[in-house]
Amino acid sequence: MLKRSVLAAVCILVAGGAAAQSRSSAQPVQTREVGQLVLENIPVTPPEVREGIRRYQNARSAAFQDWLADGSMLITTRFGQTAQLHRVAAPGAARSQLTFFDEPIAGAVAQPRTDRYVYSRDTGGDEYFQAYLASTRGGPEARITEPGTRNQSVIFSDDGRRLAWARVSRGDPNYDIVVMDAADPASRRVVHEGQGAISPLDISPDGRTLLLGRYRSITDSELFLLDLASGRLTEINPRPEEVAYGGGEFTPDGRSVVTLSDQGSDVQRLVQLDLATGRPAPISATDLRWNVESFDLSDDGRRLAYAINEDGWSRIVVQDFRTRRALPAPGLPRGVAGGLEWAPDNRRLAITLSTPNSAGDVYSFDAASGKLDRWTFSELGGLDPAALVEPGLIRYRSFDGRQIPAFIYKPRAGGGRRPVIISIHGGPEGQSRPGFSSTVQYWVNELGAAVVVPNVRGSEGYGKTYLKLDNAEKREDSVKDIGALLDWIATQPDLDPSRVVVHGGSYGGYMVLASMVNYNDRLAGGVDIVGISNWTTFLTNTEGYRRDLRRAEYGDERDPKMRAVFDRISPLNNIARVSKPMLVIQGANDPRVPKTEADQVVARIRGNGGDVWYLLARDEGHGFRKKQNTDVQREVETLFFRKVFGSAPAQTAAR
Repeated sequence: MLKRSVLAAVCILVAGGAAAQSRSSAQPVQTREVGQLVLENIPVTPPEVREGIRRYQNARSAAFQDWLADGSMLITTRFGQTAQLHRVAAPGAARSQLTFFDEPIAGAVAQPRTDRYVYSRDTGGDEYFQAYLASTRGGPEARITEPGTRNQSVIFSDDGRRLAWARVSRGDPNYDIVVMDAADPASRRVVHEGQGAISPLDISPDGRTLLLGRYRSITDSELFLLDLASGRLTEINPRPEEVAYGGGEFTPDGRSVVTLSDQGSDVQRLVQLDLATGRPAPISATDLRWNVESFDLSDDGRRLAYAINEDGWSRIVVQDFRTRRALPAPGLPRGVAGGLEWAPDNRRLAITLSTPNSAGDVYSFDAASGKLDRWTFSELGGLDPAALVEPGLIRYRSFDGRQIPAFIYKPRAGGGRRPVIISIHGGPEGQSRPGFSSTVQYWVNELGAAVVVPNVRGSEGYGKTYLKLDNAEKREDSVKDIGALLDWIATQPDLDPSRVVVHGGSYGGYMVLASMVNYNDRLAGGVDIVGISNWTTFLTNTEGYRRDLRRAEYGDERDPKMRAVFDRISPLNNIARVSKPMLVIQGANDPRVPKTEADQVVARIRGNGGDVWYLLARDEGHGFRKKQNTDVQREVETLFFRKVFGSAPAQTAAR
């Protein structure tokens, strides 16, 4: 570990030295500060631009976190600068704020049979989450985790007496499993020293066994039983081939586990694993074309709900778990659903729903009466929902004949050929979906741009074959999908191929840089947000608990053959090809894609005499989460788009 830390430090120093050398040969950098933001070579935002953005930035959403024992809900929502925890007593009731911090709340879970809950938050986006036990009645709270550690996946036993979570220390690739008596934080103890990204999924009804999941990659994971008395770890259903599991819950009798699995299938299905034999029995249809993406089994074992991701849109299924008979499902607007969880009464199902023209809100569906109740009514900041655009779904042919899905948002008003923003998701195993995005709606309605949101090969939601198409040495095949999209744009009579910008964050930031390298002559500019600029320095400097997981997807930089591929395809090594304007956005505390990735690409572009704006947030990590920072980010992006599109924003606003 010491050698690894020293190597990381050397890489950082080398990158810093290169940055200093490049800066000395480049044009002077004009720097100004706004709060915790550092803006380099970025002009001041005109008042009219800030005012035009304001309404979109004031839109907010609500997300379900958990049911409390009294039948009320814990949700997260923003009423200031960051998302905080609130309690909602009944459908349509006021949101009663429970937490009041400068940092956003990452998540919360209720302690069964009590009015207490555990919430987690980090500091400045460093993702070293600490967990706190608190009560809805107020009063002192107790931190239950150790400073300097990252803690996640907190779960309670059914009786609320015990909780468990996963913990990892800085630089360590291996998570440990921690268990604690809920009444005594001093009882915290490590019950299993894990290997890799292992975490608790559920506690057996008798409280004696933990269900654990170990994630190796998005196509490879394992399930285990941990006997808390003996410490014995037993794998469930060991297989020679890769199997991807998703979540897991014990049945009420403790004899089986419900989970998602792609064993024997290209997509994830819902199965029941018998713990005596390990054999899976199908629950959802075996001929599904799409992934089952989430599920929940009621505590009494009578009802099961799950969501199917059908080409990006959600469909919720409710069924009798014992007979497998289909039950009436909630009649929700078309959108993206998540947060499925049965209430303690075993009748009401919580759902978070986001649609293209409504921000995320929380609903409950009563499976006995069929009644759908809306618990939250999130504000759109003055926007007219009728004027917001719903995307169309297209498929275009890529270099190898494969059809690539993409959502496209087009302005309703005006004519002529529209500038285009290609927005590329991160992950790389993410998926762009048609939920609410005030940013996309702003681009369409205020900038008059068409927005194309592709799900290039390697995206999830389309089966494991599609997921693996960009692994390791095939990395640039996903970049070729962007080249094919540029070909498609050039054939569209209402799109302007001379005014196309690529925009993306994290892995999407890499895709932006790689697209600028490979298609510089066909692009007007690029917006790289917390993106990977050099594969070797990224894998060397990303946090220890992530490194092996990323190697499984991207390839191992310690392998000479793979390192040669990285040297060839890393955007930093080819950045001399980029002559169009760039905007780079970064959080200083990013544990995933370290700040050095942004620093070195900015320095290299400037050293080559290129045009690059740089926006750095001292109090953010992997993306901006504080409203005062995202407001400035949107302003800067708008100024950049105006610059590269060559015109002021089109005022086709959704009033």
